[in-house]
Amino acid sequence: MVGGVLGDPIQDLRDSWDLAVRFGLENPALYSLMYGDTARSDSPAFRTGLEILKGRVRRLALGGRLRVGEALATSVIHATARGAVLTWLSLPEADRDPALLTALREAMVTAVTTEKPAVRTTGPAGSARALRAALPDQTVLSGAEQHLLREWLDRLADEG
Repeated sequence: MVGGVLGDPIQDLRDSWDLAVRFGLENPALYSLMYGDTARSDSPAFRTGLEILKGRVRRLALGGRLRVGEALATSVIHATARGAVLTWLSLPEADRDPALLTALREAMVTAVTTEKPAVRTTGPAGSARALRAALPDQTVLSGAEQHLLREWLDRLADEG
């Protein structure tokens, strides 16, 4: 389901990326107008598209499927789609190999997602369990901070 909440979030990401790229390739003049000038990132259309992308990335995060943070994932996804279209449009027609688009999309998917969900149970309880399990391996928090975080995570984990 393209753009849907149900189904495989990774396939939804692929489908959405393909849709964005196809739009650019089918509307090169409009796409160049929208995205060719790097200073034009404040238009309502740009902001709306970015909010849609952030929503998709958020669903990936909630499902424990992000390898990187949400902001970085959003930037990587946007940059690869935008770069794919602008690069394709700049190539002579004889040099336009569809494998380029597939390779860029799959590189993006690999860079921002994990094959298996990091969290097996959706919602706060599952996320709390996953974070609680990883807590002993981290070295950033002090002992007191770890204790407090563990207490919070225990409460959240027990609610599920």
